[in-house]
Amino acid sequence: MRIANLSQRLVLVADDLALDVERASGGTFSADPAAVFARWNEFAAWADSVDVTGHAASAPFSAADLDAPSPRPRQVIGVGLNYADHARESGLPIPERPVVFTKFASSVVGPDVDVHLPGDTVDWEAELVVVIGAGGRDIPESEALSRVAGYTVGQDLSERTVQWQGQPAQFSMGKSFEGFGPTGPVIVSLDEFADPGVLGISTTIVGADGTEDRVQDGSTDQLIFTVPQLVSILSQTLELIPGDLIFTGTPSGVGAGMEPKRFLVDGESLVTEIEGIGKITQRFHR
Repeated sequence: MRIANLSQRLVLVADDLALDVERASGGTFSADPAAVFARWNEFAAWADSVDVTGHAASAPFSAADLDAPSPRPRQVIGVGLNYADHARESGLPIPERPVVFTKFASSVVGPDVDVHLPGDTVDWEAELVVVIGAGGRDIPESEALSRVAGYTVGQDLSERTVQWQGQPAQFSMGKSFEGFGPTGPVIVSLDEFADPGVLGISTTIVGADGTEDRVQDGSTDQLIFTVPQLVSILSQTLELIPGDLIFTGTPSGVGAGMEPKRFLVDGESLVTEIEGIGKITQRFHR
């Protein structure tokens, strides 16, 4: 199952076709993309019975009309240093427990957006994003994946100067500017993947002249703390709420880890792709 937010309406997606959920379900489920997570198990059972490609009401759609697939998450949780190669390029030790911070929910936007550069040190971090379906507290690791609605693509954009201001550092502030939490293009349920634990993940910078430079190229099987571990560990402190987003960490190749350091500039675009999910794009401007 692949679901999306198409012009602020919940749809099921297959190939280049979209099916409006409210209309196809006869009003059983709301058109509001955020409302579905509170009824996730019921919705998933219904959606599994629907043939999107064969449905008479399915229609082609424009990717430009897609918005954040979980548009109003109550909590947006970030996990830092969750790839060993990224920890090494950051000059920091590999963590023994997840390093957790918050991206404020107002930073969440859709998959194809323009982003204002608030400073000179805006960096990229390609991330697999977990979308919570059925939340709760104290979730056993063995049950964790059953609480996940699916995966989507995210960028944990970071203004590094703001991030590292003060003692202690201001991670949440540096990662929560407008447009700094792009997600999409769809949420993909775990049964759609041959192996949901092994997904290629990449970031490509496209210059104003069209030149492409792939700066990140990794795989989610390199995660230090896996998705089941993260869901379980987080739920020991937090109540995970349906629709919540967990940014699971980034592989190596961020600008702050380069020598000399490299940051995004006016006119560049960022294309982030995860195998089996799709691509998101941000265009940066002063």
